[in-house]
Amino acid sequence: MGWDFLHIYALVAVLLMIMGAVAALRGRRAAAISLSAAGSVVLLAFVVGLWVVLERPPLRTMGETRLWYSFFLSVAGAVVYVLWRYRWILSFTTLLSTVFLCVNLFKPEIHSKSLMPALQSAWFLPHVAVYMFSYALLGVATLMSLYCLVQRNEELLSAVDNLLGGGLALFTVGMLTGALWAKQAWGEYWSWDAKEAWAAATWGLYLLAIHLPGRLNRARYGVIIVAFVALQMCWWGVNYLPSAQTSEHTYTQSRE
Repeated sequence: MGWDFLHIYALVAVLLMIMGAVAALRGRRAAAISLSAAGSVVLLAFVVGLWVVLERPPLRTMGETRLWYSFFLSVAGAVVYVLWRYRWILSFTTLLSTVFLCVNLFKPEIHSKSLMPALQSAWFLPHVAVYMFSYALLGVATLMSLYCLVQRNEELLSAVDNLLGGGLALFTVGMLTGALWAKQAWGEYWSWDAKEAWAAATWGLYLLAIHLPGRLNRARYGVIIVAFVALQMCWWGVNYLPSAQTSEHTYTQSRE
């Protein structure tokens, strides 16, 4: 199963997630959970199939990480809906998942089977997968923070806190596994290149947001939003910086 089949799986997954979101808005909880879960399973099936075809974890390129992000967004939305029953959350996570899937459909990248030596490490899969899940949780937390800024809704506070805590914990694990990977691949735990610098800045901003006093403090939610912008720089924005051409995180064949 190659990338040529993405449009089929994406269409089926998005339709299932849309039906799940509509069911949630109508208060049909069982149907919403079942349909959303089915959409996530379809995306996971494509990821697994692509893994088999590529003969490696599909986590190397931006397109591959966007695919994982779409999957984890759908999972995060379903988890929030199950735990806190916010009917609107599935609509937002479905929309975001669809956007990232469409980017992959309309702007395909070159997806090679080969992995450069630095990526042939046991730390490669857990590092990137944990990061993608943390990005999804923090993305949902950002959506809910925007809602809190507008509506001052105290009912969302516990959900935002839990998503932030879980997302930051996974982000921390991602940084630690990345450091172990870097030590194995390049001989040092941390080199302060652009991606690592932005990762440290993102981690610090989320840590600040968690420790700011006042759960309804607008500054706190403002920091969460700024942190998510920093996260986007950490994930893909640094690729457009001049320093990215010599970064250890530029995984081109020329660096083998």
